[in-house]
Amino acid sequence: MIELVFLGTSASAPSIHRNLPAQMVLYQEHRFLVDCGEGTQRQILQSGLGFKRLNRVLLTHGHLDHILGLGGLISTFARWETIERLEIYGGRAALERVRDLIYGVVLRGAPPPMDLALIEIGPGPVLEVDDLEIIAFPVHHRGPDCYGYLFREKPRRPFLVEKAEALGVPAGPERRRLVAGESVTLPDGRVVHPDQVLGPPRPGACLAHVGDAARTNGLADYVRDADLLVIEATYLEREAEMARQFGHLTARQAAMLAKEANVRRLVLTHISRRYHDWEVLEEAQAVFPETVIARDFDRFQIVRQR
Repeated sequence: MIELVFLGTSASAPSIHRNLPAQMVLYQEHRFLVDCGEGTQRQILQSGLGFKRLNRVLLTHGHLDHILGLGGLISTFARWETIERLEIYGGRAALERVRDLIYGVVLRGAPPPMDLALIEIGPGPVLEVDDLEIIAFPVHHRGPDCYGYLFREKPRRPFLVEKAEALGVPAGPERRRLVAGESVTLPDGRVVHPDQVLGPPRPGACLAHVGDAARTNGLADYVRDADLLVIEATYLEREAEMARQFGHLTARQAAMLAKEANVRRLVLTHISRRYHDWEVLEEAQAVFPETVIARDFDRFQIVRQR
């Protein structure tokens, strides 16, 4: 299971009810902060998540509303929330801006308070932890090196209890070894192989996070069949020309992508103050009914149900 917590859901500037973009993805004991808008550290505290094990940040792009919170976060770590290593992943353009922010403004010649790694990414695998793989894919927004991310559990083969019992495999370490792909020898000398008690592979849970985007061309191939798709909906269709001018999507465009890609559920974020939530939701649900609008501190659990 993958868990997603929204820490900020506003577009470009904070509102009374919405902070700037940031989300926390949790998988087992691992945490991944996706973007870090201004005020994110306070949102982390208010959410109850805290800073423990917060050692990986994934950036969708380098616009200020998505990175300014890194300055405050690292400043806080320097004072009282020491971690041994912080890894910040992003495209080259985003990392150049982050480097200016951290070393030119926050540290100003002082050494980082932890082992700080700025890791440039491109399309393809970014990280693999336990049974979770994180894959970056290109997104068209304003400027170069913009990325979305797939958080995808590796496929698993279900253990077929009935077959194991028919073969006389006792409960306990023998079954665990079979699940791990090892053959076992029973007390009567028979050898049981994993293929005899494991079913065909089943895909794991999949979260697709797009962030800001100017158009959806080509994105369906990357996010297809995701259990949850997170994407911006900054404008409504009646202002589609303004959306094109500023490199953002309408709620209808986001919903059309969800429909084309056969995702199970769509979550809209990067919500503008110019609209009421019900307007955004109404436009998207007319195309893709399984749509919700994210609000700060909303939590989603992503499990495979296909």
